[in-house]
Amino acid sequence: MTPLIDVMLVLVVIFIITAPLLASSIKLDLPTTEAAKAGDAPQSVTVVVDAVGQTYLQDRVVALDELVRQLQLLAQANPQTEVLLRADKTVPYGRIVEVMGAAQTAGLSRIGFVADAPAPAAKP
Repeated sequence: MTPLIDVMLVLVVIFIITAPLLASSIKLDLPTTEAAKAGDAPQSVTVVVDAVGQTYLQDRVVALDELVRQLQLLAQANPQTEVLLRADKTVPYGRIVEVMGAAQTAGLSRIGFVADAPAPAAKP
């Protein structure tokens, strides 16, 4: 029984280490801010806008009208769902506003912006 418990604990540790690495497969150059924190809200959906302005919902490419339809379904299931917006720092502000408008049209008003924490400054 003890070896089985050891194996299970090793598997749990491996899962804990690898799960954050699988969070998103879309490469972005996120802006940095001191307020960036690890972890997502329990009731959230991720919307990504890459450097060329392509929109993704949960790592699937979607058009703006399809994004509204998908977010409306989520809003019907839970109106408190938070939209986590990950956008490349080179994306024009107008494109970000379009995505935010799509979320609000769908009935989701809780929008969070995801950013990277800045690299620690080198000490002399």
